Amino acid sequence: MSTATETTGQTETANESWQAGVVGGILGALAMGALILATNEPTLAVAIPSLYALAPPPNAAAGMFVHVSHGAVLGVAFAAIVGALDLDSTGKLVGAGAAWGIVTWAVFAALIMPVWLSAAGSPASPPFPNFAPPSLLWHLVYGVVLGGVYAATVGRL
Repeated sequence: MSTATETTGQTETANESWQAGVVGGILGALAMGALILATNEPTLAVAIPSLYALAPPPNAAAGMFVHVSHGAVLGVAFAAIVGALDLDSTGKLVGAGAAWGIVTWAVFAALIMPVWLSAAGSPASPPFPNFAPPSLLWHLVYGVVLGGVYAATVGRL
């Protein structure tokens, strides 16, 4: 005689995970972009679009497009990391988002961006390294929104 065990419930797939990462990354980057516009518009209008020779002249729309695109890609990386770590509670995901915001600040904003802007000949090239406190705040906002949105949307998309 054999018995069968049936389990019910929702199982997260890799597809849902990366989609939640994209959505969280986009919304996090939009929140961060709004904060940048409110506190230091040249960063969004000159520095970020200069990475791809889209400024000068200042172009906040191009800067926001580039920034949101980067946010979406980094959101997918976040989804892969929290998936590998098997994080599943909202608190852990928001905390991981905050940590991810700090990592993106330290690696991309403070180290890679100054070198890239200098190589591109941007007039907005900051010093190397560029561990600017306002940028840390911006990236924390990105990460917290990313982690929160990810927690709210993973398994629901």
